[in-house]
Order: sequence, then structure tokens, then C-alpha cells
Amino acid sequence: MSTINELTFDRHEAEVSPALISQALASAKRTSYWLDDERRPAPHPALHGAISADLLIVGGGYTGLWTALQAKEQNPDRHVVLIEGQRLGWAASGRNGGFCEASLVHGEANGENHLPKENALLAEHGLQNLDEFEQCVKRHAMDVDFIREGALNVATEQHQISWVAEEAEAEGVEYLDAHEVKQLINSPDFLAGARDRHSTALVHPAKLVWELARVCRDLGVEFYEHTHAVELKDEGSQIQVLTADGQINAKKVALATNVFPSLLKRHRSRIVPVYDYALMTEPLTVEQREAIGWDEMVGLADLNNRFHYARPTIDAGGNFQILYGGYDAVYHFGGKVRSSYDTNQQTFEKLAAHFFGSFPQLADVKFSHAWGGAIDTCSRFFSFFDLSHGGKVAYCAGFTGLGVGATRFGAKVMLDLLSGQKTELTELELVRTKPIPFPPEPAAWVGVKLMTDHLIKADHNSGERSAFLKLMDKIGMGFDS
Repeated sequence: MSTINELTFDRHEAEVSPALISQALASAKRTSYWLDDERRPAPHPALHGAISADLLIVGGGYTGLWTALQAKEQNPDRHVVLIEGQRLGWAASGRNGGFCEASLVHGEANGENHLPKENALLAEHGLQNLDEFEQCVKRHAMDVDFIREGALNVATEQHQISWVAEEAEAEGVEYLDAHEVKQLINSPDFLAGARDRHSTALVHPAKLVWELARVCRDLGVEFYEHTHAVELKDEGSQIQVLTADGQINAKKVALATNVFPSLLKRHRSRIVPVYDYALMTEPLTVEQREAIGWDEMVGLADLNNRFHYARPTIDAGGNFQILYGGYDAVYHFGGKVRSSYDTNQQTFEKLAAHFFGSFPQLADVKFSHAWGGAIDTCSRFFSFFDLSHGGKVAYCAGFTGLGVGATRFGAKVMLDLLSGQKTELTELELVRTKPIPFPPEPAAWVGVKLMTDHLIKADHNSGERSAFLKLMDKIGMGFDS
């Protein structure tokens, strides 16, 4: 059994000097690396006055953009309007790690726990969705740095070696022993690995937003940014959406507001904001690149409950950089979404310590960016749906950090729901059921704190889940990363 002092990443926090961490973070911009780009398009104007639409989409992240694109591909004559409260992709869609995964249910184990009868079918839908995602990128010549070379899950503790060996029993997944995994990505922490070459792609998150918007504009979608929806009104044959300085009368409305309070108030208790953080290195030198390997553009994650994710990226000048994030998932009392939570120096320092502990050959690397953002977490850890106002309003949220690919599927489901027809997707249990709501404060904060504490204990106890975690699994609020 591992003790706290022996656990890999706790040990790194004690071993890496504070001076090294401070120096590495000193010049890091506290903003998303992806959005800090001179190629970022200028914003669209805000809405002033009254307009009408066949379909109004509220929210300019991935879910909203995919809804707009697929709506126009289905019916080019449909008048589609999209409004965004700030700028397109400024929130989760412009801050994530760029892992585009096939899973729609946050991994096979989580899907089996929540939807065992449908898990295999959802895995098929997930792979089909990722294939169609890739086809769309090619069809519209979207410059999003889409690379489908898979992902590597690594064991960092002895008991996890059997876990990756079990993963490698699946079709298309390769087992790598300690020597083989270090040949791919050189770290003394990596004891074994499972490489899935097909079910994960990497993308540039912000470029995906910008290219989706470009394609939507080419197809005739009308955009308004800095246009915050404040109220829904049912006007019989139409829905009226009021904004700060205007209104839209629409036949159908798709709500794609992610972590932000839903205009359907009944769902506000189903989402809590959990903050995730990431670092981006400055470009590596030739010598640093040779020291770490990582010659293939493959994503990386460990198997702890408080897991890390990392990935390479190539900047506009052809330079190799590494994104490193995860570990802490911070919930603030009251469940508010605030810009002040987007930075967390304590977490940045932890991540830096873990990075240097895992890659000691990169001890002289500095970080260019350090940032965070809110994840729309629901109690089952994957998306849920609703249809209201006599079938005129559809809603989708709850992706819990796995939305880069799954939002495309969620958009497809919303359009099916709004069509008024029964389809294969609308009849899925995934679509027909809802996650358990979170309790009001202070119970929500206490519950999240208890869950986090017990997940940490499981990491320190060879992954063995406590009676509390098993109870949460049983009632449908458990999570196995």
C-alpha cells in the first residue's frame, strides 16, 4: 500500500525547490494560451433592436457553434441566429486542453456505472461522432491543427500497471512496458502505458472555435457577440428571447450555455462549476526536445483520481511546446462563476512542481501561460438534455470537461429534439434521463469536499474505493476517472 509520502506527485511537491517553481512561473501570462493569439478574429457587433429567426442559439462555445453548423447543413434555407454574452469561445471552449475524445460518457467505466444497458451503443455513437468530426474538418478545410494519433494512459504507481494492462485488452489499444513508454515519452514516473491510437485526437481549441464560426458564416449564420440573453418568453407559436438591448423572436431555441446559469431555471441545480487549471511551456530547445522524446503528437494522462493531462502543440513559428494541466479540481462555496477564480497561484505552483518532477530533464524550462476556467460539472459527469416550451426550446449541458468532441453529438441531439420527431438519438437513455441534482449550500460544498477527500485517499490506497465512494457509485453520483 502506498503512503502519502510515497505517492508520486506528492513527492514531487516536496522535492522540487520553490525557487525553481517561482522562476519558471515568473513571466507566465495569466490568460489562456490558445486565446492569446493575434489571429483571434474581431468580435461581431452586439444586437440592438428586434430581429426574428427560425432557430436561435444561445451560447457561442462548441455546443452552440456545432448546433448552428449542423442546422445549416441539414437545411441551408433555415435562418439561424447565434448570440453570445461575451466573445465566441472565451470560456471553456477557449481554455481546454484540446483533447477531442470519442467517449460520450467520460470513459467506459463511468458509462458502465451510469448507463450499463446502453454503454456499448454509446461507445459506437462516440466513435462515429469522432469520425464525423474529422470528416467535417476535412470537408470544410478547417485549420484547427486536428491530429488523430491517439492518447497514452500511463501508470505512475505499481498498482496501476495492471490497470493499463487491462485497458490494453481492448481492440486497438497497445500495452507499453516501462522501457517502451519511456521511448515514447521519457519520464522516470512512467511505469507502463496503454496507447489507444484511434479514439482521441488533438486540436487547437481556439482555432476550432474560430473555424467553426467561419464555416457557419459561410453557410449564412448570423452572429451577435456581447449579447446576453436574460429571459425566455413563450409567445405561442414562437419564443421571445430578451437581451440587454434587444429581442429575438424565434420558432425554435437551442440553449448552449454550458456552466452559466440556464434560462431553464429547473436545471440550475444540476450544474456546478469546478475550476480546472493548466500551464503551457515556452518553446523547447532542440536539446530539450531530444531529452523528452515525444516525437509523436500523442496526448497523455495518468490514472489517478486527481489526474494530470498533458499534450504537445506546435506554435505558429513551428516551435514545440507542452501543455500540462489537471490535478486540482476546485469548487468554490456558493457555486458561482467568477473571473477571479480563473487564476490560482497555489495550483499553478503544484502543477509546476509535478511537471518538473515528472520531467527533471526540463528543469530549465519556463512557462509562458498559466490559466484556468470553469467546467460544467453534473453528478453523472456527462451531458444531459431537455425539451421545454412545447418542444420549442432544447437544452444541453453537463459535459464535465469532456466536451471538445461530445458537444458535436450534443448539438445533433438538440436538433433532433427540436425536430419533433422520434429518432434513434432522442430515444437514448442518455437523452431521456437526467443526472441527480446537487443539494443546496452548504450541503453541496460539504459533499464536493467529502468526494474530493475520499478520492485522494483512494489514490493513496492503491485505488481502493472507500465505503463513501461505493455509496456514491450506488446512488448514481460516483465518479471513476
